[in-house]
Amino acid sequence: MKYRSDFDLDLSTGQDGELLVNDMLQLATIEVKTDFIAEKTGNIAVEFESWGKPSGIATTSARHWVFVIPNKIAIFVETTRLKELARHFYQKGKVTLGGDLNKSKMVLIPITELIYA
Repeated sequence: MKYRSDFDLDLSTGQDGELLVNDMLQLATIEVKTDFIAEKTGNIAVEFESWGKPSGIATTSARHWVFVIPNKIAIFVETTRLKELARHFYQKGKVTLGGDLNKSKMVLIPITELIYA
C-alpha cells in the first residue's frame, strides 16, 4: 500500500473542487442573482412569477444558480436542487411579493438551506 500524506489527500480534494467549479463556469449555463437584503433577512428570494406569468425559477434553462450576497458570499446551487427547495418552502407558505410595483412572486429560502443542501 502506498503511503499518502495529508498534503496528498488535501491536494487531491482541492483539485476535485477546482474541476467542479471549472466545469460549472465553462460547461454549464449559470443564472446569477444578487440579493441585497438576504444578509438582513436570512433568506434568499427566488422569483417564480412576474406580472402574472411564470418567470425566474419556473422558466430558467440554467443548470446552476449563483446567489450573491454583496460583500459577503456567493452561493452556487444546482437548479434541480433549487427547484426542490423552492417547492418545499412554497408549500410551507414562504412566499412574498417584490420587484417593480410588487408584481413579482418569490419564494423565500433560508440561506442555511442553500449552504447545507
